[in-house]
Amino acid sequence: MSRLAIHGGAPAKSKAFPAWPQHDALEREALLEVLESGNWWRSEGDKTAAFERAFADYHQAKHGIAVTNGTHAIEVALAALDIRPGDEVIVPNATFVATASAALFAGALPRLVDVRADSFCIDPELAEAAINERSKAIIAVHLGGCPADMDALQSIASQHGIALLEDAAHAHGSEWRGRKVGALGRGGTFSFQASKTMTAGEGGIILSDDDDFEVMARSAHDCGRLPGEWFYSHYHYGSNYRLSEWQGAVLLAQLTRLDEQTARRHANGRWLDRQLSQVAGISPQRMDSRATRNGHYAYIFHFNPRQFAGITRQQFEAALEAEGIPTQPPYPPLNKLDLFQSGAYKNRLSGAQARADHAFLRGHFPNSQREFEQTIWITQRALLGDEQDMQEIVAALRKISENASQLT
Repeated sequence: MSRLAIHGGAPAKSKAFPAWPQHDALEREALLEVLESGNWWRSEGDKTAAFERAFADYHQAKHGIAVTNGTHAIEVALAALDIRPGDEVIVPNATFVATASAALFAGALPRLVDVRADSFCIDPELAEAAINERSKAIIAVHLGGCPADMDALQSIASQHGIALLEDAAHAHGSEWRGRKVGALGRGGTFSFQASKTMTAGEGGIILSDDDDFEVMARSAHDCGRLPGEWFYSHYHYGSNYRLSEWQGAVLLAQLTRLDEQTARRHANGRWLDRQLSQVAGISPQRMDSRATRNGHYAYIFHFNPRQFAGITRQQFEAALEAEGIPTQPPYPPLNKLDLFQSGAYKNRLSGAQARADHAFLRGHFPNSQREFEQTIWITQRALLGDEQDMQEIVAALRKISENASQLT
């Protein structure tokens, strides 16, 4: 019986995975160009505007509006939709808090619904069941880079006359039916935070094909201004969400690598799917056949504790890390966060909505809870590895499968 590395055995991983973030002379030259130009502000420079166009073009979208981070991207998108106090925004329960906190920032209630058991993306049937007279938008989260069921969600949003937004913070380069995600609804938002598959440390962008939405989002991100108008004219609600020229320059360089890196992550992810499906108790995150590319912010799989000697996710993660495979914890279900458990979220609501008993928060979210307790997320940089790296991931997981009882 092999001894697990966490107990002193030899790790399954014999060489380091590719480092992240990745950079070279492109970033250095771009930053020096901004430095020496003296145009450090996006309103005077051209790097951020060029990045907006290039990122939108790559994602087959008409418009791109670069902002300070992914959270702000959702806030600006909701402002562009005129989401206001008393409204509701339907949000999956398995996502980062920003998807819900952006609705609260607008004074709206995030109506939490469960996710599908296989993809861990929002369940369209539950989203539709949550629609009422206060519903103004659905936010589809492409969890880990795996596209949500956009056909069903587009149909539901259209039928009920509400907006569909994509939270694509994990999904740079992901595709649904051969088209890049991000502008499949009214708009989509991306993050460029340090762990994302392209990064400037922080940053975000909003994509859209909708001209009216673009005008309102661009106004909201730039103090309520409108293009072509006097600088000190302010027409709508807005704040300063502008991305700097420094980050625009870095992201232009990062974008040159995105397609090749995404193709590599996707190919490695599908190879791991095939190999790990043969390991008893492991079920890779299901990617719908209509999803033609997964940008893979993480490689996600479910494990059945009964077939792993009853170990917890935390024990599994620790064992996998000891074998040399980098992991990150999944997001806790939103309804379990202190923000919602304590009632603090109501501080962002007003009127009858603030006084209401939101019974859905005490509801049953079995798939969100299962995702949190029983999925392992391997970080995206591992998927940039070569054939040996992928074989060593499989070897590490087989080793844990065969020796899980050591962890109890």
